[in-house]
Amino acid sequence: MEYLPISIRISDARILIVGGGKVATHKAQILHRFTDKATVIAKEISDEIKALPFTIIERPFREKDLDGINLLFVVTGDHELNHRIKDLASKRGILTSVCDDPAACDFISPAIYRQDNLTIAVGSDSRDVKRSIRVRNRIQQAIENGELDIE
Repeated sequence: MEYLPISIRISDARILIVGGGKVATHKAQILHRFTDKATVIAKEISDEIKALPFTIIERPFREKDLDGINLLFVVTGDHELNHRIKDLASKRGILTSVCDDPAACDFISPAIYRQDNLTIAVGSDSRDVKRSIRVRNRIQQAIENGELDIE
């Protein structure tokens, strides 16, 4: 196991998503289940992200965008740019998740089921994401069908 499953308080965190495409949209929608406070920066940002209550900055990433950031999701679709941003963030001690590159990640996002104040996270150290999602879905189905009591 390479990753310690922990929960991070994000109520006061400054969160940045760099990227505005399909994967960034997915990450933003997941993040929105936990907070309304995040900034998204990209040259082009999907309408789905724009519909979220996040701060939207439609322009290329700049190094100073990392000022004051605590948590970073890099999902540009450009492998070289992702790694350049990750390197800049590492020098600042910013926890960073680089899309589709677990070896470059300080943290990864598990498959999450959330109901009220209960959060169930299923992870595979990013080795078998589809399996994590299947297990999460089975847990969700068991809860919703009353087969697993969480009260």
